Order: sequence, then C-alpha cells, then structure tokens
Amino acid sequence: MKKIALSLCAMTLLFAQMQPKEAFDHMKKVLPGVWTLSPASKQIDTTGAHNHPAVKRLLGTDKTGVEYQIIGRGSAIKEELLPNTVRWMVTMYHCDDFHQCKELRATHYCAKQNQPSFIFNTKESTKTKLVFDCDEDRSEVCDSDEPHVHHIILELSNNNRHLKSSYIVYKDGERATHHSIYHFDKKEP
Repeated sequence: MKKIALSLCAMTLLFAQMQPKEAFDHMKKVLPGVWTLSPASKQIDTTGAHNHPAVKRLLGTDKTGVEYQIIGRGSAIKEELLPNTVRWMVTMYHCDDFHQCKELRATHYCAKQNQPSFIFNTKESTKTKLVFDCDEDRSEVCDSDEPHVHHIILELSNNNRHLKSSYIVYKDGERATHHSIYHFDKKEP
C-alpha cells in the first residue's frame, strides 16, 4: 500500500512539472507586448533596483519598462528590459530544437557586460512562475566569481496582467544581497 501511495505521489509530482514546450508556448501566449513599471508603492519584495535614477523616472508612467516580442517566425522570444536606459538589457528565450523543444534556453545580454546562458527549470516552474537557472555546462560565467545574473524568475499574477521579474545576481560564487527585481503591469494595446 505504501508503494502505491509513493508511486501516486511521484506521478503527481512528475505531471505537475512544467515541460519546456508547454512553458515556451505559454510564454508566447502571455508575455508579448509592452509592460510598464508599476508605481513605487507596488515595487514590493525587491532590493531597491527600481530606485536607480535611470529606472525611477519610469515608475508608474506609460513608458516601456519591458517589452516581449515573438521573433523568428515564432522560434524565439525577445525580452527588452528597461530600453533606452543605462540598464537596457536583452534576454532571448528559445527552444533547443523548435519542433521538439526538449530544453528551453535563454541568453541574457547584461548591463554587467556578460552573457550568461540559462536553462529552464522544469521542477520549480509553473504557469505562474517560470524559473531559469544559469547553465554551468554552457556558460563559464555561471561558475565564476564575476558578478552575473544566475537565476531569472518570471512570476505572473492578476490574470497574467502583472509580472514580477527577478534577476538574481551571484558574485564571488555566492548569492549577492542586491538583485534586479521589478514589478510590471501589462499595457493595454
């Protein structure tokens, strides 16, 4: 009886995991468009990155905070974070093989002037929380002392109209104390 219960728990966990193709299709459905930086009062559970002078002027305005575009005939998603600021960064999300999509990957072109590669974390991700981990097999910066984004976490709420984007930084091989964490609201078309 215990074996059956354990098997059922394991199967439930297996099916609860979000697979790369499912995640990529979901991202293409909910992310595209312009997102504005939420007002300062909504920038909760952050480390204050929204207070940077280049970012602060965007808070609560209708100016673009982040924009997602589907490119390459649906084969990639381009994220432009804080465009036209000194903190402008781009992340490209794509499948390793567009038709099979056994792995969902990302490359983050950072204002820190490095380009860590990421792999989708199927175990921690759901439709409302998409987690990408630094891929130490493909990106040397992931296993270095150089400051770099080590995790990207995209959390959706309010019927996919609110986005909390967390770019978790590592420095000297350890999790840093300050990260780039922002709240966005989807702009009406």
